[in-house]
Amino acid sequence: MSVGALLNGLLVSVVAALLWKYSKLSEHAALLEEELHMTRQSQELSQARIDYHVALQALQDHGTRMVCTGKMHTDRICRFDYLCYSSEAEEFVFFHSNSSVMLPNLGSRRFQPALLDLSSVEDHNTQYFNFLELPAAALKFMPKPVFVPDVTLILNRFNPDNLMHVFHDDLLPVFYTMKQYSDLDDEARLVFMEGWSEGPHFDLYRLLSSKQPLLKEQLRNFGKLMCFTKSYVGLSKMTTWYQYGFVQPQGPKANILVSGNEIRQFARALMEKMNTTRAEEDDYIVVFSRSTTRLILNEAELIMALAQEFQMRVVTVSLEEQSFPSIVQVISGAAMLVSMHGAQLITSLFLPRGAAVMELFPFAVNPEQYTPYKTLASLPGMDLHYISWRNTKEENTITHPDRPWEQGGIVHLEKEEQQRILASKDVPRHLCCRNPEWLFRIYQDTLVDIPSFLEVLKEGMKTKPSLKKSKPASTVHPGRVREPQCQTSVQNTNEAKLTVSWQIPWNLKYLKVREVKYEVWIQEQGENTYMPYILPQQNYTFSENIKPFTTYLVWVRCIFNKNLLGPFSAVQHLL
Repeated sequence: MSVGALLNGLLVSVVAALLWKYSKLSEHAALLEEELHMTRQSQELSQARIDYHVALQALQDHGTRMVCTGKMHTDRICRFDYLCYSSEAEEFVFFHSNSSVMLPNLGSRRFQPALLDLSSVEDHNTQYFNFLELPAAALKFMPKPVFVPDVTLILNRFNPDNLMHVFHDDLLPVFYTMKQYSDLDDEARLVFMEGWSEGPHFDLYRLLSSKQPLLKEQLRNFGKLMCFTKSYVGLSKMTTWYQYGFVQPQGPKANILVSGNEIRQFARALMEKMNTTRAEEDDYIVVFSRSTTRLILNEAELIMALAQEFQMRVVTVSLEEQSFPSIVQVISGAAMLVSMHGAQLITSLFLPRGAAVMELFPFAVNPEQYTPYKTLASLPGMDLHYISWRNTKEENTITHPDRPWEQGGIVHLEKEEQQRILASKDVPRHLCCRNPEWLFRIYQDTLVDIPSFLEVLKEGMKTKPSLKKSKPASTVHPGRVREPQCQTSVQNTNEAKLTVSWQIPWNLKYLKVREVKYEVWIQEQGENTYMPYILPQQNYTFSENIKPFTTYLVWVRCIFNKNLLGPFSAVQHLL
């Protein structure tokens, strides 16, 4: 081989090596540029700093991790590390690696019907949450993820256009879900996945966090694959008190777990976030004015009658014409709130203790069948007095059959069905949410019959308890009875006596309690039944049905004021 050919070969090799190195450097630079771009996108979401390479490596190495609380999808809330969302598929993605954690690992039961409810509305099939699963290795073939460094709470708003739903289904559950987890603080970000736009009450959602909430439609603006570094998914249902009639006609929940005390704490916190101070309590009445549907046709006459009857100032408020904080401030000092049935009555949770709520119902609508605000007012610790009035005069109502169906119109129905609805004097119980007879009647305008209105109101106010009298002497539960003991005496082979004694609960001496009794259960060992007793004293001798040479299990607990029960103390005794 000639020297020229050798030099030429070496030159080609050097050039090739340089080109290869340049290519690798360019590729590395492109990766760095892409990483920088993705980091910038993450920074757009949050002021929190994130090391993109570290986050990506953690996702690739460890995958997604999930730990949930709750036994069923209806009470489950899950915490995730690196839960991702594909805006192309509109699906959440769980990436599996050897280090992934999934508790509970339900297998196919995760789809029966879902992992959890995204909304506080229980078991509604439009609110279910689940995720797709992929191996972490699939990340190599997917769009580069954008990481959300904030702690996030991912949920569905149920109906953000309706103020009752905003408070009952969203704000209260979000507020107390955030209280459950220390890292869901004011810096946490809310992510709404139901697909609604902001809606008219979005400023109320903004009060729950210092960071702007994210809507589902906004997620695609940040990238095709978003990964939430730490997120909680789902809402607590502990604060809800009403069900809307999806399975059975609407009414109070069977097992209400919230009291007025928790709702009042929430109301106080919300007022602080709105920079709204509670009004000086005064003798004035608030009338809610509606401007489009379900009108009070003689509102001015009603206001005059209230002012004359109660010798109080009467103030009107309107959601259409006033800011929400200003309405809350007025309501927070009122002695009475008067309103047609409607979502605006949820503002009664801002009323002071001892105030009255007067709810008006259109013709043919039975107040006993629609009770979200009656239930709210009746919660222990809410301390509101509820009264309802119903228009019983058909001539005092104006219907709107020509309106769209969602505002009570019925012209789209068959003539026979229209006639049936027009002839009906009482809306029958029904399921949610499109019953045409209910919609037709609830959207009526009403000329309030002043004499019957005042009669119902005055009669209702007669039963309004004094706040001091209505407040129970004790709202705390008794502790365990102390030092439970059994003593026995055998009279003969067929007769015996069992004496049970105990000391009062430790907390009793610090409480002013009207009435104290004790519940005793006696069960023969091996039997399924027991003998219950309610006793006024701290010791008692039992002889009836007590057998010698028999082992008995005995439980004792204290009862305050008829319904505040303490835990059982147990003792076993052999006769």
